[in-house]
Amino acid sequence: MSGAIAGALAGVAAVAGLGSLAVWRRAHPLGVLALPPTRTERPNVFERIGRWPLVRRVGVSDAVSSRLGTIGARWDPREVVGAKVVAAATALVASGAALGPVVSLPLAVVAWRVPDLVLARTARRRTRAADREIPVLLDLLAVASSAGLPPQLAFRRAVEGAEGPLAESLRAVVNATDLGGRWRTELRAVGDRLELPDLRRLIGALARTEAVGSSLSEEVARLATDVREVRRAAAAQRARTAPVKMLFPLVFLVLPAFLLLTVVPVLLTTVRSIA
Repeated sequence: MSGAIAGALAGVAAVAGLGSLAVWRRAHPLGVLALPPTRTERPNVFERIGRWPLVRRVGVSDAVSSRLGTIGARWDPREVVGAKVVAAATALVASGAALGPVVSLPLAVVAWRVPDLVLARTARRRTRAADREIPVLLDLLAVASSAGLPPQLAFRRAVEGAEGPLAESLRAVVNATDLGGRWRTELRAVGDRLELPDLRRLIGALARTEAVGSSLSEEVARLATDVREVRRAAAAQRARTAPVKMLFPLVFLVLPAFLLLTVVPVLLTTVRSIA
């Protein structure tokens, strides 16, 4: 019986892992295209399942669509639903015979949630990486604008000189502008998708300098200084709270192990000698 349970759990873990790998493989975490990619190939298995009449009743949440846009995924939201259906059905069938419905149903729910968890984790990692690049982008934009370049050209040169997820996302703005879009509108769309406060402050600074005709280089340089000061203060605050967070593992993990290795042997030796 234990072997059957272990085999069923291994099968569920394998299916969940394959579903997660499929979502990860089809996601493109390094960039966001200026336009949605043209889907000229035939729909894959996940997309076909996601478009079944019964499965279509399962609505695609706004969170899934937002996460796919954040990581620049090439998946259609319906493909994610199809992957979730495949993972849940396989987990239910693989564990139903060996474990029964009481255990197989929770396992199917867990397998259903795996693609969502993978997408959420990937989106969080990409957002954090993009947030770390904002000070460098501000410096590049300040240098380009102080060299006498107009705002749109300075933004283009700053994006070309930057690297990482934020630069890849902002290159979508440049590509959309080349195709006739308004670069401030496209930039605002990227800011709404990434939900980065400092990026929104940059967008506001660009709009403000255009409205009042002030110097973009001075505005961006001031913004870069403010962003670095705020982040330095946040890093110092995290450093001050680190000892408090270390109390839990120190009291409940390190000290008990220390007592077991040092005090307990001495107590056992003393008790045996007295007895």
